[in-house]
Amino acid sequence: MKVAIIDDAQMNVTLLRHLVRKLPDCEAECFTDPVAALAWCLENEPDLIVVDYMMPELSGIELVERFRLRHADTPILMVTANHETEVRHLALEKGVTDFLNKPIDNTEFLSRAKNMLALRRSHNRLSEAVRQATAKIVEQERETIFCLARAAEYRDPETGAHIVRMAHYSRHIARMLGLSVEQQELLIEAAPMHDIGKVGTPDAILLKPAKLSVEEFAIMKQHATIGFEVLSRSSSPLLQVAAEIAHTHHEKFDGSGYPRGLAGQDIPLFGRIVAVADVFDALTSDRPYKKAWSVGEAVTLLKEGCGLHFDPACVAAFLAEFDQVLLIKDRFLDEEIEVRDRTLD
Repeated sequence: MKVAIIDDAQMNVTLLRHLVRKLPDCEAECFTDPVAALAWCLENEPDLIVVDYMMPELSGIELVERFRLRHADTPILMVTANHETEVRHLALEKGVTDFLNKPIDNTEFLSRAKNMLALRRSHNRLSEAVRQATAKIVEQERETIFCLARAAEYRDPETGAHIVRMAHYSRHIARMLGLSVEQQELLIEAAPMHDIGKVGTPDAILLKPAKLSVEEFAIMKQHATIGFEVLSRSSSPLLQVAAEIAHTHHEKFDGSGYPRGLAGQDIPLFGRIVAVADVFDALTSDRPYKKAWSVGEAVTLLKEGCGLHFDPACVAAFLAEFDQVLLIKDRFLDEEIEVRDRTLD
């Protein structure tokens, strides 16, 4: 375990380093410059910090306060000759775990350090257990998402490759818009559920190889609300995002979409992103009722729909680094997806 020793007096650092060497499985990182020490601690997150109270440039309390902005659980032992109650109260408020009085009692230091490192080990084991449990839950959510998407897909003339391609197109747009990696991954996992509501659409309408009547289209449009109602009942953050996408990916930027007629920024960003990805893939794919458009024709429609059907920023992001879009299109071909396990990878 890593123990950071921070004291502007080299003699104190030498003593503390000697004591730390007596602790099992520990190594000391020593600093007499508190600014350099803080930089190292923020980068490496030691398992225990032993810090002096009075130091030039950066006091022990100031160092602790800045460290706590990034790391809340690391035990911190402050060494001080100050016995004033107010100072100790302030140090505890800023995040100090315990105190050690000068001159240092070797036995007391070793006992306190052992106890704090034992708590750190327990915290690390618990954190790892929680991480593994969370990862399992996330994986189960992903499996649920894809199984439900496939259930809708089996009733729909669209192919499994469609949901994979449009999910990757959606992540491409998110990346070009500068969204975080976490948001990008959330989007690619939730986007395949955009049409889950079609499980509630009658076959006669869903599979009709001709243009729908006004009455039939009104029924078809209900799939956005059905998808939202199905998914939003879950407390899962992933399924909540999927519900939002299902509900909003048919809204149009000018307010003429469905089911609620939202416009502009009132349409959630993920819904605006998926609208572009979904339409592009639908246009450039064969369907029982139409032949695939060329990429050029589909791009022209997207550009003409800027500010009307589509968010101009999302279209611009989709067209940025367009070679990546073409790679996605060529990578996930309908016939190949049909004969292999359907995943997003």
